[in-house]
Amino acid sequence: MKPTELNFNSISIAKPLLEVVQELGFNKMTPIQAQSIPLLLEGKDLVGQSKTGSGKTAAFSLPILHHLDLNKRQIQALILCPTRELCTQVAREIRRLGRKQPGLQVLIISGGQPMYPQLTALEKGVHLVVGTPGRVLDHVRRKSIALENVRTLVLDEADRMLDMGFQDDMEQILHTIPKSRQTVFFSATYPKTIESMSRAYQRNPVRVTMEEKEAQPLNIRQTYYQAEPEVKLNGIIWIIQQNQPESAIIFCNLKTTVIEVARAFSQLGISTGCLHGDLEQSERDRVMAKFRNKSTRILVATDVAARGIDVENLDAVFNYDLPQQAETYVHRIGRTGRAGKKGLAVSLVTARQKSKIPAIEAYTGISIQEKTLAQVGQLNLDEFKDCLKQEASMATLFVSGGRKDKMRPGDLLGALTGEAGGFKGADIGKIEIHDRFSYVAITKTLAPVALQRLRNGLIKGRRFRIEMVR
Repeated sequence: MKPTELNFNSISIAKPLLEVVQELGFNKMTPIQAQSIPLLLEGKDLVGQSKTGSGKTAAFSLPILHHLDLNKRQIQALILCPTRELCTQVAREIRRLGRKQPGLQVLIISGGQPMYPQLTALEKGVHLVVGTPGRVLDHVRRKSIALENVRTLVLDEADRMLDMGFQDDMEQILHTIPKSRQTVFFSATYPKTIESMSRAYQRNPVRVTMEEKEAQPLNIRQTYYQAEPEVKLNGIIWIIQQNQPESAIIFCNLKTTVIEVARAFSQLGISTGCLHGDLEQSERDRVMAKFRNKSTRILVATDVAARGIDVENLDAVFNYDLPQQAETYVHRIGRTGRAGKKGLAVSLVTARQKSKIPAIEAYTGISIQEKTLAQVGQLNLDEFKDCLKQEASMATLFVSGGRKDKMRPGDLLGALTGEAGGFKGADIGKIEIHDRFSYVAITKTLAPVALQRLRNGLIKGRRFRIEMVR
C-alpha cells in the first residue's frame, strides 16, 4: 500500500479519535496526513510543505490530541498561527476532532481580543493553546502563561508569519519552551528563513513535501481583462454585473484600495464587506460571519487579512490587483471551485503586468483566457446599478450567548423552529457559536419577525440580547 493510500485504521491513534474520524466520514488520509501523522505520533520534528486545503490541520491535531494527558490542566501543546481567523479555524477543527475527549480545554490567544478572559482561562488551566505570536509573547512577558510543560510546538503557515514580521516574536517564544519539545513547521513555501529556523530550533527534522500539482486550480475557469488603473473600478463593477455571483471575494494589494472598492459597491446598493489589517477583531468577526452565511455577497480583502478564510460554495474570486507571486495567485483563486463545483477566477491586468500571465500559466499548467473589457470609462453607474442583483439572500442575527454560556447550534435552531419561533428549518442558515456570542443566519424577508420572536422568547430557559447585524 502506498503512503498516500493509507486509511485512518492503519495508524495507532486513540479509539475516541478514530471514532470521530469515522463519524466525520474521513476514509482515506490526504497525502500530507499519510506522510506526517505516523512521524508525528513517533515524536519526530517535522517540516511539512503543503498548500491550504491539504488537510494539514488534522495532520498535526490528531497526534497532539492522541498524546494529551487530560488529567493535567496544563498547556501541553502550543500552535502559532499568523491571524485570528486562522487561529479560530484551527481551534474549531481541534475541538471537532477532540469532541469525544471529556474535559478537553482549547484556548485561543490572539490580538484584537480582550486580555481578561484569556487571563482567566489560563489561570483555570487549559490543555492546548492556539495563538498569534504577538499575543502569546504578551502573555509570556506578563508571566501569565506557563509553557514549561509544552511537549509539541506547531508553527502553522510559518512562511506567512515571517512575511508579517513575526520572526522575532516566534524566536522568543521558541526560546521560552523546553528544548525537549517536538517542533513542527507547516508552510506553503520553504524560504531560506524557514530553512535557517529549522536548523536552529529543530532536532533532525523530517521534511515532507507535497507535489505542487495537488494544489492546482483544475476546476476553475480563469480569465483576465487588460485594464489600466483609471478604469479598473468601473471595470470590476461591469465584470460583477456580467457574472452575477451570489458570493465572491475581490482581492486588492493595498488597504486603501480595499476601502475604495468596498465603498463603491456599497454605494451601488450591493451588500459588501471589507477586510484589512487595521480592523478591530470584533469587526473582523462580524464581517466574516455575514460573508460566510450569505448576508453579504461581496467581500473585498487584502491577502494578509484574508489568510485562513475558508468559505463554502464561493462562486468567484476577482483579482482587482494582480498579486506579485504566482503562488499567491493560486492561493487566492483556490478558494473557489471546491467540492466538485465549477469556480470562476477573473483578474484585471495592466499593460505592464501582462508579462506576468505566462509565468502564472507555467506555474499552474493551465492557460488563462484573455477577454476584452467593455468601454467602461464613461460608465453611468446610476443607470448601471439597476442591472445588478442588489440583495443578499440572508440576514444575520447576533445573540449575546456563546460557548461559555453552554450555547449550542441546536439551541438556536430549536428556538427558531420550535413552537415559539415557528420557522421552517430551510429558513435557517449557518449558525456560528463563539465564546461569548453567536451569529445565526435567517432568510432576509423573515429576519425582522425572527428578531422579535427571539427577543420575546427564551433560549435554554434564559433571555439573551438579540440584535440585527448591520
